[in-house]
Amino acid sequence: MIGLGKWACTVNTMFFSGEVKIKVFDNNGEYGFDLDIPGFDVPDIEIKSVEEDDDSIFAVVRTSLLPGKDIELTINFDEDEFDGFLKIPYIGKVKFKDGHRIEE
Repeated sequence: MIGLGKWACTVNTMFFSGEVKIKVFDNNGEYGFDLDIPGFDVPDIEIKSVEEDDDSIFAVVRTSLLPGKDIELTINFDEDEFDGFLKIPYIGKVKFKDGHRIEE
C-alpha cells in the first residue's frame, strides 16, 4: 500500500477554499480514506474501487451527499509530497495544491 499517513493540501472550490487534510490508512488490507474539511461535516465515504500504479492511487468513491454518483480520486505521491484531483459530479475537477505529508 502506498501513501499511508496524514496529508494536507490546499483546495479552491465555490463551496470551500483552504486547507484540507486527507488520511490514507490500511483498513484490514484495503485502503481507507478520511477527509477533514474545516467547517464541514464530512459524511462517510464508501470506497467502490482502488487501483495502484507505481506511486499513484486511482479510486472511485461515493458519499451520501451525492447518492448514486461516483467521485473519482487521483493522487500521485512523490516521497513527502503529492498532487492530484477529485472529479465530483455537478462540481467538476477539484485540484489538490501544495500537497504534503503531515504525519506518518
